Amino acid sequence: MIKVSVLYPNQDGVTFDHDYYRDKHMALVREKMGNGLKRIEIDRGMAGGGDAPAPFVAIGHLFFNNMEDLQLAMAQAGSAPMEDIPNFTNAQPQILIAETAEA
Repeated sequence: MIKVSVLYPNQDGVTFDHDYYRDKHMALVREKMGNGLKRIEIDRGMAGGGDAPAPFVAIGHLFFNNMEDLQLAMAQAGSAPMEDIPNFTNAQPQILIAETAEA
């Protein structure tokens, strides 16, 4: 399985509308990416290690069966998901594409 993680760093001055992200942005992502997108998970940052603040305000995870499905979904989605980012945050997202495995 392929997982795309979009990480939103928690830095001074960062704003993030979690409700918009969950209810509107991810609905847009699901609509634009089509059936190749198998599931979505959202992490809301609460804390880091010890008393440290969360290093990320949120992380969105998109799951695909394989790289071909991911590539097709990205082509199908176009720029709409990226253009929507300013509607919920001023953070600069970081993206990680990974192959997942169970241990």
